[in-house]
Formats: sequence, C-alpha cells, structure tokens
Amino acid sequence: MAGKVDKKKDEAKQPSKRPAARDLQKELPRATSLLEQSRRSARKSSRDRRNEGKAMRQKVPLVSHADYAAAADRPDPVALLVSQDDIRIASLVPIRFGRMAASPFSFFRGAAIVMAGDLAGTPTTGWLAQACGDAHLDNFGGFGTEQGTLVFDVNDFDETYPAPWEWDLKRLGASAVLACREIGARAVDGRAAATAAGAGYRNAMQLLADTGVMSRWSSVVSAPALLLRAGVSRRKVDKIAAEALVRTSAGAFPKLTTLVDGKRRLKEKPPLVVRVTDEDELNIVRKGFEAYKAGLRPELRLLVDRYREIDFARKVVGVGSVGMPAYFGLFLSADGDPLFLQFKMAVASVLEPHVSITDGFTDAGERVVVGQRLMQAGGDPLLGWVTGEDGRQFYVRQLRDMKLSVDLTAMSHKKLTRYADACGQVLAHAHARTGDPALIAGYLGKTAEFDEALADFAVAYADQTEHDYAALKQAISDNRVSAQTGV
Repeated sequence: MAGKVDKKKDEAKQPSKRPAARDLQKELPRATSLLEQSRRSARKSSRDRRNEGKAMRQKVPLVSHADYAAAADRPDPVALLVSQDDIRIASLVPIRFGRMAASPFSFFRGAAIVMAGDLAGTPTTGWLAQACGDAHLDNFGGFGTEQGTLVFDVNDFDETYPAPWEWDLKRLGASAVLACREIGARAVDGRAAATAAGAGYRNAMQLLADTGVMSRWSSVVSAPALLLRAGVSRRKVDKIAAEALVRTSAGAFPKLTTLVDGKRRLKEKPPLVVRVTDEDELNIVRKGFEAYKAGLRPELRLLVDRYREIDFARKVVGVGSVGMPAYFGLFLSADGDPLFLQFKMAVASVLEPHVSITDGFTDAGERVVVGQRLMQAGGDPLLGWVTGEDGRQFYVRQLRDMKLSVDLTAMSHKKLTRYADACGQVLAHAHARTGDPALIAGYLGKTAEFDEALADFAVAYADQTEHDYAALKQAISDNRVSAQTGV
C-alpha cells in the first residue's frame, strides 16, 4: 500500500505528465448557473452523462486531485482572517481568535476564507453543485424535520454558494485528517479517515445517479439508520434519539430562561449571552422580527403569530462566526409554550470571489436560506431572512429543533473513520439535489483511485493548516492579533 502512495506522490512531482491546476481550469467549459446545468441534464440521458463524466478523466485525471502546493502569491492567512474583522463586534473578535488558537482543527473551522482561495487553484471538472462552503466534520449532525423525523445532514450554511462539487469534498477530507491528529491518532489513521470520506461520497453518488429525480430530491438520511450502519449499538442509538427528542424549544426552556420579578427572562452569560435592554436596539430587533414574519409562507405566519415576543439577547456562536451580530429571541404562546428563534447576520460567502455564475443573490440572508433549502430535503420550516433598517441582512431559524451533534474528540480513530464515511454519504445526497450525479458518478468511477487522491490532498492541506495555525499563534505572541482564550 505504501508503495502505491509513494508512486502517486512521485508522479505528482512531474508536472509534464498533466496540466497544472490553474491551466486545467482555464481549459474547461463551465456552467454559468445551477439552472443551466439542470436544464442540460434534462436533455441528455443518465447513461450519456455517465459516459461524459468518464471521459472527463482524460482532461482532469483522478490522480490530479492529489495535488496541493501553496501558490507563490498566496495571501497571508492571518491577514485574510483579520480582513473579516470589520463586520464583527470589535469587543468579541479576541474571543474568535482565542477559539481558533485552541488547536489546528479549531483554526481550520474558523478559516474557511483561507481555504476558499486555496481551493480555487486546485483541479476541478467545472461542474457545479450548491456547496456548503464549510463542509468540515463538525458541520454535520442530526436535526428534526417538520414532521419530527430525526435526520442526519449538513447543518451549517453561512458560506453556501454554487461551486465545484470537489471543493466541499476536499474540505471534508482535510478536516478528517485534522480531527484524527486532534485525538492523537497515527498518520495512517488520518489518511484512512480522509479516504473513507471520499469512498462514502463516491459510493453514495453511484447509487444516487441511478435514482429518479423526484426520489433524489426528497431523499433524507435517517440519523438512527445511519448510526446503526456506522456500528453504533441499537441501545446507544435509541438513547441518542431519545435525547434529541427533548432538544427542542420546550426542552431548552428551563436551561435558557429564568424568572425575574415574576417575569420570564433569558439567562445572561456575559460576554457570550447578553440581554438586549436598550430601547432603540430592541425596536430594531422587533421590527426585524415583524419583517421576518411578513416574508414567511401564510400558514407559517399564522403559526408564528400564536407566539408573543418576551425577550431578546445577543449571542456569541461557533468559531468562525464569533463576533458576527447574532440575536436569539424567546417567544411564548398564551399557554406558555416556548419558541426560540435565532437571528444571525449574513454576509457574502467566502466562495463568491472564486466562482463566476449568473444566479447569485443580492441579499446574503436569502442566499443562506435558499442554499440551505437546496441542499436539505428536510429542514427547518421557520427558516427565513430579513434586511434590517440599517441595511444589515440576517437569516432566521429555530434555535432548537432536535439538533444532534457529536464530540469528535471523544471518538476513537475507527469511529471517526466511520463518521467521515457517513458525512461523505450525506454530502453526496446534498450535492445530488442540485449537481449532476450521473456526471459526477461517471467521473469518480467505482475504484478507490479518487479516494486515494483525496487522501493525498487532505494530508497535504492538513500540513498547510498546521503552518497557518502556527502563523496565528505567532501573531498572537507578537501582539499583532488579540486573543481571549477559555471563553
């Protein structure tokens, strides 16, 4: 096995055998929109598109995806991250860098803007899908559908945008290697996890390519079924499902609220959760909520109108999102039934500067919402967007809808490998809704050649991430960047 890997790496050092990545991109025809690509698939049979995918290997060999080398003009990664500070609340920016400084994997989670530029220089078929834009292992998980079914899917869409399907998969593979390094696994284990992510995606795409259009569109991945296939015991799966059932607004009510002078209030945890008490800010948030309701479908507007606003708070979320203006609100029915909604500011996707398409969005909140709906078969029915009076754009979602996440640091390397495979499968389902599964399946084929190339890339990019992480740590040490840890 080691001999095969070494041979590929030796070949990668001989650029005369295949075009450079940037030259490949210039040569390839590209769809200008997801709609154009979709209409094209309606005119050619699945078999013809599979053959077209297979033929693409001559222009973009599967092994070419193993390539990664930092561009000579690669921007300074720390400077790129700092360039995002202007849209954030200044007092919270040190918390962002403190969280990113925790480990290379934590850095990776917050550095989507860095990898987006690096991916733009890698080989691609030029075929689009609605991409997550930040498809690392921690951005997958379980949640409840409108019907209360527990499904497993991509669950973060801040960076979603139409882009080459390979980009999401390469980010997923690199995250698998970094997650294995985080738990102290061997190098061979990290490589195995990245390979599994590629295999899961490839095998699922082969099945999806032979599935009817409508079946593909409505297909969801059952979280309990997926966990069972991943080797989790039935007893453990039942426990996880039971816990998810109480991860709702009603279940969160005692944890997130308290009684003050007989009135229900959101619990504060400065600086992470701070109630909004300024009347001017409250009025802005209230008007935003009314505008959000006006944009909902009529039946959902009727549903939300059964709740009244009780309290709002500013909330710090995630790693890469720390400092972005975000609120969550408590709403109660006349009988005390709670609803928590989160309002999170949306800005341009980090992918946008690197993709030329004709179906972009002028409203970033709409981009997030439509992107999520395009990638998920079963999602939050209360998802919506709104533009505030000051021009800032937000998307709105339920704070608790049976959300289920996993602790990667508590996994063995074998479980992490199975989890990476599962995430690869789910990503294929998401891409097959808007991409062309027949083209992609034909291109990937039925052997592990692409999986091995993806693993090569993932290991190389994990090394790059560790270098970038060291650069951030040095910038903090030199007081060029302020970081607040432990928050």
